Amino acid sequence: MKVLFTFPGQGAQHPGMLQNLPQGDSLLEQASDILGEDARRLDSAAALQHTRAVQLSLLICGVAWAQQLMARQLTPDFVSGLSIGAFPAAVVAGALTFSDAVKLVALRGELMEQAYPQGYGLTAITGLTQSQLEPLLGSSWLANINAEQQMVIAGSDAAMAATAQRALAAGAQKAQRLAVSVPSHCALLQAPAEKLAEAFTTVKLQRPRYAWLSGSSGRVLWQPERIAQDLAFNMAHTVCWHEAMVAASERDVGLAIEMPPGAVLSGLTRQALTHGEAIALEQSGSELALKLAQRVRALR
Repeated sequence: MKVLFTFPGQGAQHPGMLQNLPQGDSLLEQASDILGEDARRLDSAAALQHTRAVQLSLLICGVAWAQQLMARQLTPDFVSGLSIGAFPAAVVAGALTFSDAVKLVALRGELMEQAYPQGYGLTAITGLTQSQLEPLLGSSWLANINAEQQMVIAGSDAAMAATAQRALAAGAQKAQRLAVSVPSHCALLQAPAEKLAEAFTTVKLQRPRYAWLSGSSGRVLWQPERIAQDLAFNMAHTVCWHEAMVAASERDVGLAIEMPPGAVLSGLTRQALTHGEAIALEQSGSELALKLAQRVRALR
């Protein structure tokens, strides 16, 4: 059986997430040099009001915790990230250097925030299937298919509120506005995605050492150019996390370890795995992750 590292997207962030990272000083110093600012301040409550700081914090945090596990001989067979989480996944897989990722993620956050500085975002809808929700979308978009009955919509505040009201009337259990200030994973971000794709032409990606599973398409990608295209355009494409985790299960993944911060992905991943376990490192700790990985590897 195999091991998967997962990396969360926006909404998982919290103030202080970059403090006390395992060997975090080195990564934070690197990021500071690249950005020309103190990366240690990216995780303040004020900074996290901005998309750029959120995405950079998630990148640094995910890479730091994955590298800590890998330094203890726990290497993944697969990596996958939701939205911005695809970038630390690419770094950990060896497809993208950390320095290039910092530059690209800083630009990604800026482009997304500049496109829609206010009045837009994401809302999670729980309790309806994709086929039940789609007729209710109105002028909003289906952004994430996280589980069979856990969807995320994107759009303006007014459009999302109207869709949420229709969804609740149709039997949805919950409609919750997420801590994301841009309408990610829909056609509204096509233009920023094209600008990011231009920036990717100046960066050289490598064939990954570990299988890179796209959270957008649910496919394993090995070709550097296809990974680059997926990373550039995932902001404008629907997230198909459930499909990706079903693909992981079909490829004999027996343990999925979610990198900090948060534990949302573990719950979503657990619903798709037909065997094995999904844990959040922030909750379970490194020692349990190492023990479970040893048990999974013994079953090969």
